[in-house]
Amino acid sequence: MNRSARILKVLMIVAALSMLAALAPVFFPFAWMQAIHEALGLGALPELPIVEYMARSLSAFYACYGALVLYLAFDVARYASLIRFLGALGLLFGAVMVWVDIASGLPPYWALGEGPFILVLGAALYVLAGKVRAAAGARETTAGGCA
Repeated sequence: MNRSARILKVLMIVAALSMLAALAPVFFPFAWMQAIHEALGLGALPELPIVEYMARSLSAFYACYGALVLYLAFDVARYASLIRFLGALGLLFGAVMVWVDIASGLPPYWALGEGPFILVLGAALYVLAGKVRAAAGARETTAGGCA
């Protein structure tokens, strides 16, 4: 495993574990969600079915995505093309989240922490997976003795 593959693997495992942590809030009592919302300075969290649904389903989605990233991290050479695609999606999603956070009036700490973090992670996945693919392609070319 080359240096880019090792860095990519570690980065993906760390990111995946942080996303998997979102599984716990799926099962939090709604009162806990309200307390966290207020502690973050976001005001009162409305006690409406759609709000609870959105909070729980988004947490579940992040956890599912984290499970996918963790799975892919254990064979970055094999899944480099898919990881690179996820990196490109991360760049797009990060940009959208910057806009969503600002348009939604979220505090600066949120707007500066969420979207830009997703952008940086997406860029890292894209670049590192590209290097892993290139290295794998070079090995395949030289393996037959033709290059």
